[in-house]
Amino acid sequence: MDIAISNTSPLLYLYRIGGLAWLAQLFAEVWVPEAVIAELETGRRRGYDVPALEQYSWVKRVNPRHVPEEWLALDLGPGELAVLALAFEHREQVVLLDDLLARRIAQAAGLQVWGTLRVLLEVKAQGIISEVAPYVDKLVQAGMWLSDDIRRRILRLAGEMA
Repeated sequence: MDIAISNTSPLLYLYRIGGLAWLAQLFAEVWVPEAVIAELETGRRRGYDVPALEQYSWVKRVNPRHVPEEWLALDLGPGELAVLALAFEHREQVVLLDDLLARRIAQAAGLQVWGTLRVLLEVKAQGIISEVAPYVDKLVQAGMWLSDDIRRRILRLAGEMA
């Protein structure tokens, strides 16, 4: 994989579990629209621990040419809208999204969608980490809501649960 386009939550969650650098091992570049950077900066101003993306040479600020006006009626934030617009302009790239509505829109459009949990599975498959379970627990501690069913499914996919 060469390039991923990321929304806020995968960057934030991976950072909070110490795995943001994994993206550099999976992708040559991660494109982040200004709207996502603005969301992170708002979080920083409010006192949240968020990544300083300028510290990562493989993160590139890339904006969509335009966001279709009809999308503004969708129940999505500016970050998701910008990420989806950029992904539609660069359909060959992986799009990193956790928001369910944004994921459904991207998948319906035939885009390759990965969430934070898929990143965990990929880094395990590549031998970057040996187990997914401790990182799933860290994600929950970092504020990601996971149902018991999703947790079991991820652990089964990782080969860590029968």
